[in-house]
Amino acid sequence: MKALAAFFALSALALPAGAVAAPAPRPNIVVIMTDDQTLESMRVMSGVRRSLAAEGTTFDHAFVSNALCCPSRATLFSGQYSHNHGVIGNGPPDGGYGRLDKRNWLPVWLQRAGYRTVHIGKFLNQYGIRNPTEVPSGWSEWYASVDPSTYFFYGYTLNENGLLYTYGLDRNPIYYSTDYYAERALSVIRRMGETRTPFFLSLAFLAPHSGGPSDPDDPPGLPTASPAPRHVNSFAGERLPPDPSYNETDVSDKPSFIQILPPINAARAAAIDENYQQRLESLLAVDEAVVRLVDTLRAEQELDNTLILFTSDNGFFHGEHRLQLGKVLAYEPSIRVPLIMRGPGVPVGAHRGQLVTNADLAPTILEAAGAKPGKPQDGRSLFPLLADRGLEWGRDLLIEGAPGVNQPASDAIRTYRYVYIQHANGERELYDLERDPYQLTSLHNDPAYADVQAELALRLGLLSVCAGRSCGSKPAARLAVRSCRARVSGAGVETVTFRSARRLRQDRAKPFGSPVGGSSLRARIHTSDGRVVTLDRVLPARCR
Repeated sequence: MKALAAFFALSALALPAGAVAAPAPRPNIVVIMTDDQTLESMRVMSGVRRSLAAEGTTFDHAFVSNALCCPSRATLFSGQYSHNHGVIGNGPPDGGYGRLDKRNWLPVWLQRAGYRTVHIGKFLNQYGIRNPTEVPSGWSEWYASVDPSTYFFYGYTLNENGLLYTYGLDRNPIYYSTDYYAERALSVIRRMGETRTPFFLSLAFLAPHSGGPSDPDDPPGLPTASPAPRHVNSFAGERLPPDPSYNETDVSDKPSFIQILPPINAARAAAIDENYQQRLESLLAVDEAVVRLVDTLRAEQELDNTLILFTSDNGFFHGEHRLQLGKVLAYEPSIRVPLIMRGPGVPVGAHRGQLVTNADLAPTILEAAGAKPGKPQDGRSLFPLLADRGLEWGRDLLIEGAPGVNQPASDAIRTYRYVYIQHANGERELYDLERDPYQLTSLHNDPAYADVQAELALRLGLLSVCAGRSCGSKPAARLAVRSCRARVSGAGVETVTFRSARRLRQDRAKPFGSPVGGSSLRARIHTSDGRVVTLDRVLPARCR
């Protein structure tokens, strides 16, 4: 909690002489989650950009550890990778609501810390199938959609604190799910504003996920989202942005289940475009909802003391690598998601470029709340990165993939430069993102990359069974300072940038060293396998 404490300490410096700072109240926390939203689609959400991004911090390289609804949401509520929380897929036997331990998870930890906890909207897949009136432990208020009605923008059933209510069977626009979930959230905020108890609000929209009922312009054979009536055809004629991986010509380097996919013909391309348009249109209601939520927090005088996180459970394919729809695979459109934060301890109008994962969200929320987890956390709080834009942890990110129809399970490792994927059927993929950002050419059979692949495979093996601190291991680089000269050593070190008060110097060859001066030193180390780590030292007085 040092980073957040430092923020409040700095704020106290602005007090008049002799004044005593009142203890900072614990912040309210709001998590807004969309479903299947791509990073690219953020361009149509001007309200989110204006009310959250411009007033907070955007993480430009945010990923999910398992690009599928239920496992991803289980990671949010546990702070763990799938192999630790046990939810691998969306349904039994290896996934679904029933697989997650709900006695020891985020809402329970927050309640113990004195928070009032509220969930509104979509929850974990399969919720309500066995017991639609169940309210999981840890929730003070509960307004969750019951499966299978979750996937209807009208005619959905909510479990409201143990009682079932169905809304929108007549397609009355006031019950369009995005709008109705938003209204429930605003009501909660207004009620909570009348108390001094901090609250945690989980608000989960269905959009832009596909869902019923069908619309007249739905493309044949491709499920789509259902936009709010006021937004229908707002993006009619919009084409997918250019992407070299769309309808990829040569897939001979891809795994066998990709190789058998036929090229996308004109009719399917038109259907994909229509799906894309409707998904964008469905996000407009979410965009409006976020603005209203921020405005309501402001009206209730709660905005300055509310931490807001906006993200998605995973991305989505729109024809990349011939994948006409879906997610799960460790390709960029699937695993990269929006992540924006606003609130106490969050810089305004800032960006952070470090690699972060959705396993970091629970530790971040816990630090903000002053709460303790009941189990090891595979992720890390993002507050140190918010406080220090140059900080690099040097860790790898794990991407776990659930098995699907004709598609084996997979594990992947993501660094700044590389993605290495191992499929359960023995097939492999390796991409050098520096040279091939669209993942067009797998290098798993290229002898020039054999050493890199071997190193990544070794680390993936460790990461796929990691727990807690071992999930954040960093390169074995060492920084030493002798006689006001710094030296970095360690296997795989490729370049080092030395930054001290008097100079900035980059070294690209062994031995990696530099004269230094001033009070402190930071070495930014790049390794040959694509990791980046920073090491810091306080310099002795004779170097100042």
